[in-house]
Amino acid sequence: MTRLSWLPTADGASPWPQAHVVVAGIGVSGFAAADGLIEFGARVTVLDDKADQANREKGQLLEVLGADVRLGPGATAALPADTDLVITTGWAPTAPLLVVATRRQVPIWGEVELAWRLSRPQRPVPWLGITGTNGKTTTTQMLASILSAAGLRTAAVGNIGRPIMETVLDPEPYDVLAVELSSFQLHWSNSLSLHSAAVLNLQPDHLEWHGDFQAYTAAKAKIYHGVHASCVYNVADPATERLVEEADVVEGARAIGFTLGTPGLSMLGVVDDLLVDRAFVEQRRDSALELAKVSDVSPAAPHNVANALAAAALARSFGVPATAVRDGLRSVAVGGHRIQTVANRDGVRWVDDSKATNPHAADAALRAFDSVVWIAGGQAKGTTFDDLVVRHGSRLRGAVLLGVDRGVIADALARHAPEVPVIRIESTDTSAMAQAVAAAASLARPGDAVLLTPGCASLDMYTDYAARGEAFARAVEDLDESGPRSG
Repeated sequence: MTRLSWLPTADGASPWPQAHVVVAGIGVSGFAAADGLIEFGARVTVLDDKADQANREKGQLLEVLGADVRLGPGATAALPADTDLVITTGWAPTAPLLVVATRRQVPIWGEVELAWRLSRPQRPVPWLGITGTNGKTTTTQMLASILSAAGLRTAAVGNIGRPIMETVLDPEPYDVLAVELSSFQLHWSNSLSLHSAAVLNLQPDHLEWHGDFQAYTAAKAKIYHGVHASCVYNVADPATERLVEEADVVEGARAIGFTLGTPGLSMLGVVDDLLVDRAFVEQRRDSALELAKVSDVSPAAPHNVANALAAAALARSFGVPATAVRDGLRSVAVGGHRIQTVANRDGVRWVDDSKATNPHAADAALRAFDSVVWIAGGQAKGTTFDDLVVRHGSRLRGAVLLGVDRGVIADALARHAPEVPVIRIESTDTSAMAQAVAAAASLARPGDAVLLTPGCASLDMYTDYAARGEAFARAVEDLDESGPRSG
């Protein structure tokens, strides 16, 4: 148990030199957390079982700054006896070090929680938060672009790649932050009170981390706790509206829906190929304000238009003018590997959707094509594919499966679409994707899309989904002219 009575309500003005803080993990977020804590005067110990060159270099820098860094096998086996606080960077509650901390009643925060607290009271920048099973990164990028178009100093931070702690330490103040929050980050947060927040959608994911869907949902729900202005929900996903209804928010906070249909009162939606606002206008009972054209969203696939509406709702909740929504959506540079065409070959379109790391994300991609050769597989994370196959089996020309949980998808196909040809790639080394692409080419016909939408995480074979997508693009480029061809 911590010996510091002030820690439960700690912020940037607290006496941090009194605290011994253990940072679990020296990755990007762990390094930022340790750096920030050192700057605030805390005694910091960093633990990581991995002692590769990158970790050693970061460790040496932190040691120069004053941290005690312990790297290598067994480094996280024991929690120092005088630990007052543990900062984790996405570790599951079942991690041995965190189990010990919990047993000893030592508080555990994530890097997001730490950044929130240390930014207050001196630099209380408003946060516009985004979570959901799918679309978080794209929506966060859209939101940051819209905020920038309005002339605001902002940054896209959190799960999108840049740690929030870096903005706390930045000498230049921000007007507002676009914050992507994962279920892992929200699980280890307990005092967030955002300006506005959105839950884009809610489907089973990361069940191996959270234990079950109820716990996953509970983590996502935390983003609405303490919201001051707007809780943005997806009209097409009633579970997100229920989270708003159950949230403990600041008096006066509004529920704002987004829909691909005609918006009701206090919603944003689509009318005659226009994105319109019927929530943040004075005459919303009988009129709506044009924000942008559907064609301003690229790609203008339904799921991406929904992302744009969610981003617009958050921006409008912060007072951003309609013209900035339009200009921001036109100029946003959305990251790759999301329904991205990499080649057209013999009438076959080759599409990289490697960012689809769960069945719900794969569903959005499969809806976009009439006839598909599906490349899928990886780490299923405890999810199932039966509903996905039932929904899309009729549009599958064939399926090529790879990765550790390829059998899970194969079984779903056998149960619900036994007529679909299935090719399993048994290799798990770097040749697997090339084999998968060649197999897909043998199945595809003119007019088909060969769609890499794995519905699974990538870490069984790749460093991340981007590496998987790049392997797919290279394999398509390298298809031998004399090898399997479509048609």
